[in-house]
Amino acid sequence: MKYVLGIILAAVVIGGIAGAVHLYRVSAKNKKEMAQYANKSAEVTNNLGKVLVVYYSLTGHTKDIAEKIAAKTNADMFEIKTKEPYPEGAKLYTTSKKEIKNKQYPAVEALPNIADYDVIFVGAPVWWYTMAPPLFTVLGQVDFQGKKVVPFSTQGSNVGTFFEDFAAAAKNATVLQHADFNNIDKKYDKQVEAKIADWINGL
Repeated sequence: MKYVLGIILAAVVIGGIAGAVHLYRVSAKNKKEMAQYANKSAEVTNNLGKVLVVYYSLTGHTKDIAEKIAAKTNADMFEIKTKEPYPEGAKLYTTSKKEIKNKQYPAVEALPNIADYDVIFVGAPVWWYTMAPPLFTVLGQVDFQGKKVVPFSTQGSNVGTFFEDFAAAAKNATVLQHADFNNIDKKYDKQVEAKIADWINGL
């Protein structure tokens, strides 16, 4: 019994150390990235025409980025909402993983009307190293009709195959340069604003 408890304790300690190292590396990476935007302007000078920002957000981070994009481009916004709410806690992860594995994505309340827009930004969080399932639902049902589409993601640290999967699923879209946004401290808000502006000005 002591031997078994020793193994369990060692596994817990090793896991804790690995987790701490990962968090440190992510924090250092975020700090380095944000330093690039410390002295850059947050002003957008690129006129994209009539813009729509489509997004799915569960915790609010993607919504925050979507609102920043919309404010800088004078865009309309469309929030993707599932007909049934996701469960909380660990069941959220098992449910979403099953949806992605089986390609059985959740029903959504409505689809965005893209007809009147020149550019459509589309964003969602990264779940299981790809797009959150509600975005798969929307991309499976919307024909972008050759319009310019700009994907963006939010995540803890790893975008996985989000953008490759987006490009493959976005029917008849002219996909422009994407951007990804890690979940970072509010102290970097100014740098995030500058990053968004720099990205939009480069489109």
